[in-house]
Amino acid sequence: MSDLPRKAVTRTAKLAALPLGFAGRATWGLGKRLGGRSAEIVGRELQQRTAEQLFKVLGELKGGAMKFGQALSVFESALPEEIAGPYRAALTKLQEAAPPMPTSTVHSVLAERLGADWRELFEEFEDKPAAAASIGQVHRAVWHDGREVAVKVQYPGAGRALLSDLAQLSRFARLLGPLIPGMDLKPLIAELRDRVAEELDYALEAEAQRAHAAEFAGDPDVVVPAVVHQGEQVLVTEWLAGVPLSEVIADGTEEQRDRAGQLLARFLFSGPARTGLLHADPHPGNFRLVPGPDPDGPVSAWRLGVLDFGTVDRLPDGLPPTIGASLRLALDGEADAVYRMLCEEGFVKESVELDPDAVLDYLLPIIEPAQVAAFPFARDWMRRQAARIGDPRSPAYQLGKQLNLPPAYLLIHRVTLSTIGVLCQLGATVRLRDELEAWMPGFLPDPAEDTGGTTGAADPDGPDADGPDADPDGAAGSPAASPA
Repeated sequence: MSDLPRKAVTRTAKLAALPLGFAGRATWGLGKRLGGRSAEIVGRELQQRTAEQLFKVLGELKGGAMKFGQALSVFESALPEEIAGPYRAALTKLQEAAPPMPTSTVHSVLAERLGADWRELFEEFEDKPAAAASIGQVHRAVWHDGREVAVKVQYPGAGRALLSDLAQLSRFARLLGPLIPGMDLKPLIAELRDRVAEELDYALEAEAQRAHAAEFAGDPDVVVPAVVHQGEQVLVTEWLAGVPLSEVIADGTEEQRDRAGQLLARFLFSGPARTGLLHADPHPGNFRLVPGPDPDGPVSAWRLGVLDFGTVDRLPDGLPPTIGASLRLALDGEADAVYRMLCEEGFVKESVELDPDAVLDYLLPIIEPAQVAAFPFARDWMRRQAARIGDPRSPAYQLGKQLNLPPAYLLIHRVTLSTIGVLCQLGATVRLRDELEAWMPGFLPDPAEDTGGTTGAADPDGPDADGPDADPDGAAGSPAASPA
C-alpha cells in the first residue's frame, strides 16, 4: 500500500481543512483577545499554529500540495517580519524534507522498475531516505562500480496526486493569499499544474541533467552530478555532498552567503547561454555549497552544486535579448524606449495605455540590484518592494494589474522572482551587474566596442575594473561566453 494518499476524497478533505483551520484559529484568536490577551501575542500564536498545520498537511500529502509549499517558501522573505518568523521554519522544512514513504513501498517500486534482482545493482542501499520532496524521495547508495549515488524514487500515484492537489488548491487560492501579501497565487498554481507531465518524466530530467553535467564538467564555479542510470520512476545520479543552501541561509557565514548568492546568480544566468536550458526550480533545497579539494581552503574556491532538473525552460537561443536590452535601457532611464519594447513583446496589451515613467518605477525590484557594482540583497528590501507593489492602495499595485505576462516569459519571470527571493533569504551581497554583462543577451549592445568602463565582466580574461583586490566571486572567473 502506498504512503501517498491517492483517493481524491481523502486528499480533498485534507486540503479543504487548511482554510477551515485558518478560520477556526481566527475565531479562537478572537476569543483569546476578548479574554484580555494582547492582539500581538495572540497574532503570533495564530501564525505559529497556522504554520504548523500548513507544513503537516502539505508535507504529508507531498504531491502538488508540497510542490506549492516549496514554491511559496522562496517568497517568505517578502512577508512582514512579525508574520515571517513563524512561517519561515515551517516553509523552509519543505525545501529539504517530508515524511517518507514506507520501506516496503520503496522496495516494490525498485523491483518493478529495476527488476527483481535490483539489489545486485548496488553494493549498499540505505533504506532510510536522505531527502524527500514533492514527487519522489532520495536514498543514498553505492552503485555496483563503487560510486556513491543518489537514488531518486518516484512516489506511486504521484501524477494523480499532483493534479488533484493543484486543482483543489486553485479553488481556494484567495484564502491562501495572506501567506504572501500582494501575490496572486492562481497563476503560480496554474503554472505548476502545466509542468506536471515534464516533472514526472525522469527521461526528460535525465536528459537535462546530462546536458548540464557535460557543459559544467570541470567548471570552477558549478558542479552537476552525472546521471548513472535512468528508468521510468527511478533516477540514479552521482552523490553530491556539500552544505545545503537552507543551512547556509540559517547558519552560514557572511562569506558563505555571498559566495552562494554570486554563484546562484551566475548559474541561472549562464545556464541558458551554455546549455539552452533554464533551471526553473530555484528553491534552496536544490542547491549545495561544495567545498574545494581542500575542505579548509578559502570559501572563494567553493562551488555551487545543482540538483533536480525536473523543471527546465527550453531556450535553445538562450534568454530572449529583449530582456537584456530593456534592462539596459531601464538602467539608462529610457522610460519611453522600455515602454515601447514591452508593448512590442506583449507585456502591455494594445487596449491598455500606461505611463512609461510609472512602468519604469514598477520595475525597480529588477533594476535596482543592477544599478550598483555590488548589491546587498536583504529581507527588509524585499519586504519594502512587496509592500510597494502589493498594497491595493498603491499606484504600483494598480499598474501591475494592467500588465500582461506573455506565456513565453512565464517561467523566466517565476525564476527571476524566486532567485531574488532566495538571494534575500541568504542576505547575500552580489555583483549582479557582472553576471548580466557576461551572460545576458542584449545587455551590452556591442561587446566588441565595450571598453570595460563599467566592469570587467564582459571580458573574462581582461583586468578587473575594480583592481587587483576585487571580489573573487566576480564574474571575471567565469568561462567566456558571448552575450549574443
